[in-house]
Amino acid sequence: MMSAAISDGMAPDTVVSAHGLRKAYKNKLALNDTSFDIEAGRIIGLIGPNGAGKTTALKAILGLIPFEGQLKVLGLDPRKQRDELMNDVCFIADVAVLPRWMRVKEAIDFVAGVHPRFDRAKCERFIANTQLKPNLRVREMSKGMIVQLHLALVMAIDAKLLVLDEPTLGLDILYRKQFYQRLLEDYFDEQKTIIVTTHQVEEIEHILTDVMFIRDGRIVLASPMEEVAERYTEALVSADKVEQARALKPIDERGLPFGKTVLLFDGASREQLALLGETRTPGLADLFVAIMKGTYA
Repeated sequence: MMSAAISDGMAPDTVVSAHGLRKAYKNKLALNDTSFDIEAGRIIGLIGPNGAGKTTALKAILGLIPFEGQLKVLGLDPRKQRDELMNDVCFIADVAVLPRWMRVKEAIDFVAGVHPRFDRAKCERFIANTQLKPNLRVREMSKGMIVQLHLALVMAIDAKLLVLDEPTLGLDILYRKQFYQRLLEDYFDEQKTIIVTTHQVEEIEHILTDVMFIRDGRIVLASPMEEVAERYTEALVSADKVEQARALKPIDERGLPFGKTVLLFDGASREQLALLGETRTPGLADLFVAIMKGTYA
């Protein structure tokens, strides 16, 4: 479970507890009284438009920037205890930016040197099942091989918290899917927590346990995925029933060909909506667009 509102204490299984975070850049508030909880053993999608505060929130969690407010990550204050915190945290950004001159063995040596929880033997076992060779340079690799190298490095780190900031940027859909599927199958367990930001919402929603939408530095939705499915409903209605559906106060609607309209509802009776047309659980992308329009939060 997760919540946008938190209590003063931090439960033993709470990985991140944020209350009233504030960070300003010149005249813009990147974090504006931002509050949320993240519990252990969850995969959280932090989703928002450019400039919404996603990266700033991640940098605060990682102790990379100063900020106002209360924040505990694994029970530690990232502003004062960052060195200790990094023993249990792994951060991976865009997988497409490994130095092109770097060899496989050099990448392994580097991570082994900077992260105390890196298991070299585990990394090498994973690589043994690929086409990666110790002297192969990044510039000689296909995109798929780069993904395999990143996965080997990530999955060999026994971190309690893994932070992924647009990790598959620049990769095609095949390798993006491979990255997330292997991460889910070979890395994630109930003792680990993953926070991921991405613009490819549709590609990760099936692996998420929780979602957070951020807009203008504020969390506007924080919910387990199962509660999203229970709370929101889309109804596909024909032209003769649109006004009846609108009377139930949808939070968004969009037109389709042949006079059909899709209306999105928050908390409406699915049985009642079924009398008006076909109902379904909305995809995260459609829900995201509706909330980001700014008329609803």
